[in-house]
Amino acid sequence: MAKATKREHWSGQTGFLLAAIGSAVGLGNIWRFPGVAYENGGGAFLIPYLVALLTAGIPILFLDYALGHRYQGSAPTVFRRLFKGGEALGWFQVAISFVIMCYYGVILAWAMSFTVFSVTEAWGEDPTAFFTGTYLELAPEPGLSLDIVGHLLLPLLLAWLVVLVVMVLGVQSGVERANKWFLPLLVILFAILVVRALFLDGAMEGLNALFTPDFSQLTNTDVWLAAYSQIFFSLSIAFGIMITYSSYLKRKSDLTTTGLVAGFANSSFEILAGIGVFATLGFMAAQSGVGVNELEGLTGPILSFVTFPQIISMMPGGPIFGVLFFGSLVLAGFTSMISISQVVVAALQEKFAIGRAAASALVVGVCGTISILLFATTTGLYTLDTVDKYINEIGIITSAIVMTLAVAWGVRKLPTLRTHLNRVSAFQIGVWWHWLIAVIVPVMLIVMLGSTGYSLLVDGYEGYPTWYLNLMGWGVVGFAIVFAVVFALIPGRRGRAEEDAAFDPDDLTEDDELEEVQ
Repeated sequence: MAKATKREHWSGQTGFLLAAIGSAVGLGNIWRFPGVAYENGGGAFLIPYLVALLTAGIPILFLDYALGHRYQGSAPTVFRRLFKGGEALGWFQVAISFVIMCYYGVILAWAMSFTVFSVTEAWGEDPTAFFTGTYLELAPEPGLSLDIVGHLLLPLLLAWLVVLVVMVLGVQSGVERANKWFLPLLVILFAILVVRALFLDGAMEGLNALFTPDFSQLTNTDVWLAAYSQIFFSLSIAFGIMITYSSYLKRKSDLTTTGLVAGFANSSFEILAGIGVFATLGFMAAQSGVGVNELEGLTGPILSFVTFPQIISMMPGGPIFGVLFFGSLVLAGFTSMISISQVVVAALQEKFAIGRAAASALVVGVCGTISILLFATTTGLYTLDTVDKYINEIGIITSAIVMTLAVAWGVRKLPTLRTHLNRVSAFQIGVWWHWLIAVIVPVMLIVMLGSTGYSLLVDGYEGYPTWYLNLMGWGVVGFAIVFAVVFALIPGRRGRAEEDAAFDPDDLTEDDELEEVQ
């Protein structure tokens, strides 16, 4: 009698490492880190940033790796095998990825369009009016519109088609191969962009604005919270990605060394992005006859799709610079989008025993439809902005708090997971890891969640109407919770309980090269 087909694997450590770095290096590295650093002490921000990386980012990355590799499954499978009732936590992480996946495709479509627009500088004299008016056809007020912006459909459908093809091809032939092409190309394009930016007039003034330290900011708790927040969101941790990715590693794999390389590679790219962005902003300030501190639109979509087009129009060889910049956004977006998609596809495959092609088509079909109906409309920018704020700063932080507390204090599995990490890794971790995961990380995350939650409840967000924030903000978080409970309660494929009972997480002796056993 045939045994179930073996779980997919990466071809090796390098394939996994490139995929992990590709997932972490995303749009937030380019359009979020430089502005956050600038607003929170400049060069002095690197101190809390490094502390946050070492005390929260890498420790949680180790936790995700240990869970996925030891319990060999998607997030719902891992937490179901970890403790009774844990499957709902896994599905909550899947729901977060599902929501992010729906709007990420639209940002990719924007970046793809602006790569083409750069050739002719199609935004003209007023990039703001072009982006919000001509391109997005943005409604004057937040709401729910069914008026789809027609010219967004082609790049959006193309983005989803690429994601579908990669997902159908599988872990090695799809996800790994895509990252082997996209990530090196991203680094090359962005490195060329940074070198060009450094030779612009005013570049040094921009870098001085970014890196001149304001050490007085180190006593400001908001600066430390900003550092932990940036590390947390940039590493793709605590919402299923690294759990899923690490589950495809062969049983004898070096987890901690890979985690260190991925963590520091991500931070290195963020600093590189800061250099490129602020050298360019320094040029803009010099051309405008103002200081860098007088510029607006230094973070988020406005930085990418309004400020940078304005800069591109000012500089010699602007179209080439524009293609490099927006091409980098496309590549960074795709590597992250692929990793988010894999979380959802893998969970459905394991829950319902359906093939990769069917699961991929279902996920891309549903997410693609939602992305068109909610985010490719005349109110899409408002919806994207709101959903992104709440699902990241409420949803992901809640997921991380529950995960760390459940593992550390609920089932007390940290010693077991540390033993597992040390059995397979060259870099050995000590009991300090327990204290970080059990105490430091939850405390910091609870403070972050309390601060953000209180602000959103009392002050709202961006002046949007309360009904809109309740629907598209808190409502999306509520949807993720309901999604998690419902999918945890739905009966899965037959034989799953027997498979879990027979699963031995301590078995590291399997022959990874053995094909399906008859």
